[in-house]
Amino acid sequence: MKKLTQFCSILLLFLAACNDSSKEEDLVKPENGMDAAGKFIRAALDGDYAKARTFLVNDTTNQQIIYLYEWNYKNRMTPEDKKKYKEASIRFLKDTHPLNDSVTIVHYSNSYKDKPDSLKVIKENGQWLIDLNFTFQQKDSIPE
Repeated sequence: MKKLTQFCSILLLFLAACNDSSKEEDLVKPENGMDAAGKFIRAALDGDYAKARTFLVNDTTNQQIIYLYEWNYKNRMTPEDKKKYKEASIRFLKDTHPLNDSVTIVHYSNSYKDKPDSLKVIKENGQWLIDLNFTFQQKDSIPE
């Protein structure tokens, strides 16, 4: 009985360690602007807005914009659309380019909607972060 208890304890520790390593992988900071954009977009497509927030510039405007995205996802999006977004792949477009060593403009679409969009990614205090202010400034300046 004692050996069975020890075996179960070791098994639980092993499973906990495996679980912790997957969480650590999620917390790895993006290496560059493209990496940050990919992680942010993937989190948004998956509806994981808590994770998406970790990639944002921490200011009031960005927090309000992400809140609107999340509200729309939770309250207006159909279960079928949510499923299709989760299954969608990210397509980075050819005109994605770094403006300098601390700013990258990422142009992308996803395989579900295939609608081109863009994100501004900036390096702030050594960390690559998404600035959604740019996205809305661009859309506001384009007549529809």
